[in-house]
Amino acid sequence: MAKMKDADIDFSDMPELGDAFFEQAELHVPPKQAVTMRLDADVLEWFRQQGKGYQTRINRLLRAYMLTQQRRHP
Repeated sequence: MAKMKDADIDFSDMPELGDAFFEQAELHVPPKQAVTMRLDADVLEWFRQQGKGYQTRINRLLRAYMLTQQRRHP
């Protein structure tokens, strides 16, 4: 599906969200907590080389791993 053109994807069973949905939508962002953790120096350096937002990227990867594990072991 990732290789398909948007025009070739059938969205008929998924109606577009209108203004009413977004007027009532609420954003829920989990609170952040400062932690101290030890990472391998080369791993940390690699993330830092990716530029600003490297800590957010690390958090996203950890969250993806957590969600995968939760699905495997509910």
